[in-house]
Amino acid sequence: MPLVRIDHSTARTNSTEISDAVHQAIVDVYGIPVRDRFQVITTRDAHSIVAEDAGLGFERIDPVIIQIFTQRGRTDDAKQELYARIAAALEDVGVAGVDVFIGYVENGPQDWSFGFGRAQYMTGELAVPAGRS
Repeated sequence: MPLVRIDHSTARTNSTEISDAVHQAIVDVYGIPVRDRFQVITTRDAHSIVAEDAGLGFERIDPVIIQIFTQRGRTDDAKQELYARIAAALEDVGVAGVDVFIGYVENGPQDWSFGFGRAQYMTGELAVPAGRS
């Protein structure tokens, strides 16, 4: 059950394609149910997104920033596969690989509330998802 935030500039007019591509990559790699989808998509003025190269020697043109918040337990290999799958899926909808920036944050079952002020993984209302490799 990842929560995914996607930020991109207003120059990109395909928010739905971008969000669908990211979600499908997560479904394919992590095997989550298709309807286990929680995304926040924000378009911003281009000048409000700063994503420099961190010394890697390339220039981003129109970055898409993706933050993935999910439960811990997936292997480093699974994460690498996810990053590659997201970049490939975004390439298919017109986002160059150089413009894809992903931040990945892990947490535990106690860190989620799906509503009503309860931590449903902790109360047993939802089963804690098993980590997939």
